[in-house]
Amino acid sequence: MQLEERKQLRQTLRHRRRSLSAKQHQRAAVQLLKRLKTQAFFRTAKHIAIYLPNDGEIETNPIIQWCWQHNKQVYLPVLHPLAHNRLWFVRYRPRTAMTKNKYGILEPKMPFRFIRDARRLDLVLMPLVGFDADGGRLGMGGGYYDRTFAFIKQHNVNRPKLIGLAHELQRVDTLPIAAWDVPVVGVATDEAIYLN
Repeated sequence: MQLEERKQLRQTLRHRRRSLSAKQHQRAAVQLLKRLKTQAFFRTAKHIAIYLPNDGEIETNPIIQWCWQHNKQVYLPVLHPLAHNRLWFVRYRPRTAMTKNKYGILEPKMPFRFIRDARRLDLVLMPLVGFDADGGRLGMGGGYYDRTFAFIKQHNVNRPKLIGLAHELQRVDTLPIAAWDVPVVGVATDEAIYLN
């Protein structure tokens, strides 16, 4: 898939998810949590990175609330202030002070008291724009997650588990995998769990 085709597909899929009503978003979030709770990788994880939704991404607040209720440590991605297009993961609690980053996305405000190294996370629930049933994923194009988790491919490790979260309507027949793409081990949607 050429660069221009990927750009067009991103626009189409982002429009699709933004077109959902507030009620549809809420229902999808509840269904997503219900599906995740059936998975051992989710139930056994203690240190979970997740995102706050932006631009029509599937809502994560029910997952975050459930994690807090079950004594799991929740971390949010923060744009790394020094390393280009990389992320830090900062502990997120109910009273964490927040600020908007350069993309207008909420993230914990500095100074950070609890940063967890990406290698020491158990599970990363990451946003995506599109996916296929074979583990292909399409992100926003910035490469933040790919650069941050490049060590998984370089060292052939299986931790943390990378799971994409999406609305089912973001699924496409096939997505080519670029050399720099760090594969997800699965995708969870409001309708299904796709494990590779």
